Amino acid sequence: MVTGMKELVEVIAKALVDNPDEVVVTEKDNGKNNITIELHVAASDMGKVIGKQGRIAKAIRSVVKAASSKENLKVEVEIV
Repeated sequence: MVTGMKELVEVIAKALVDNPDEVVVTEKDNGKNNITIELHVAASDMGKVIGKQGRIAKAIRSVVKAASSKENLKVEVEIV
């Protein structure tokens, strides 16, 4: 299991939104070094996490990908 990926996404998301108490991050192990991290935020904060043309979401995914590459894992971030 990836150590710290869930926490990394949670810290980034809470820094971006107006309602940090409503940020929920879940982690699913899909086996074979493949993990899915789901990010749930308040409906009013969805735009802040996605950003214009998805730039913030892409940046979050890039940071997680870079952090997980050291551990030879594939981590997918889904914003729900």
